[in-house]
Amino acid sequence: MPLDVGPNDAAFVQGLREAGYIDGQNLSIDFRGIGSSYDQLPALAAGLVQRKVDVILALGSPASVQAAKTATSTIPIVMVGVADAVEQGLVASLARPGGNVTGLTVPFAQLAAKQLGFLKEADPRLTRVAVLWNPAAPPGGPGMKAIELAAQSLGVQVQPIEARGPGDFEGAFSVITQRRANGLFVTEDLIFAVRRGELALVALKSRIPTISSFREFAEAGGLMTYGPNAPELFRRAASFVGKILNGAKPADLPVEEPVRYELVVNLATAGALGLTIPQSLRLRADQVIE
Repeated sequence: MPLDVGPNDAAFVQGLREAGYIDGQNLSIDFRGIGSSYDQLPALAAGLVQRKVDVILALGSPASVQAAKTATSTIPIVMVGVADAVEQGLVASLARPGGNVTGLTVPFAQLAAKQLGFLKEADPRLTRVAVLWNPAAPPGGPGMKAIELAAQSLGVQVQPIEARGPGDFEGAFSVITQRRANGLFVTEDLIFAVRRGELALVALKSRIPTISSFREFAEAGGLMTYGPNAPELFRRAASFVGKILNGAKPADLPVEEPVRYELVVNLATAGALGLTIPQSLRLRADQVIE
C-alpha cells in the first residue's frame, strides 16, 4: 500500500490523539523501514525487538507482519492494510486473531473482479491485461489466482510481468508492449506503492491504462484505482495501538476489514491515453481527477 508518510502519517498521529496519545508527550513514534526491500525486513524487525518497543506497526505487506512475528511472539503487532491476513496465515481468524497480531486486513483477492471490471468498462477494447508483480515478494502476495479468475469471467487474457523495482520498470513495459497487452493491473507491493509516480509515468509513456488499489496511484498519474482509503486505515490502526497501550491484548482485538471502498478516475490520464470514460463510470466514482 502507499507508504510515504504524508497523509498516512498525519492520519495515524490524529488517530493516536483521538485515543489520548500525543507524540513527544506520552509516547514516541518512530517510522522506520518504509519502502525497504523484503530481505531487509527481518533485520528491521529484530532491531525493533532489541529496542523493546511497546507496539510494532507492520505496514502494507504480509512479509512485514511475518518478519515481526518471527522476531517476537510477545510484543504486540498491529498490521495496516495487509492483504488477506487469514489466508496468509498471519492470524487464526478475524474475530479471534490469537497470538500477538491484530489490526486491519484488506481482502484484495476479492477486489480483483471489480478492479478488472472497472478497467474493462473504461476501455472496452481490453483483451490482454498484464499483471505487474514482484517476484521478490513472498508466495501468494499478488493473489494471481484471483486475478486470473476475474479476467476469465471478463474474457480477458492475463499475462504476469515481473518487476523488482524502478530499475525494472522500462524493461517490464517493453515486454508488455511486445506481448500486446492493452491494460495493466498493478498488484499490491511495497516497492510499487513507494515508487508509484515513476511507475505511473512509464505506464503513461507506454500508453497503457492501469488499475490499482489505492487512490494515491491515480493521483500520481495512474488511470484508475479501486480500494480502501489508506489514511483511514492508518487512523483506524492508531485506535488499535491506543487500546493496546491501555492494556488490551492483540488476541482479544478482532481484526477489521475496510467498510468502504472508493473508485478514483484520473480524467487527465484518460485524455492522454485517448480514452473517453463513460458517464456511467464517472458518476460512480468517489473522486474524479481533472
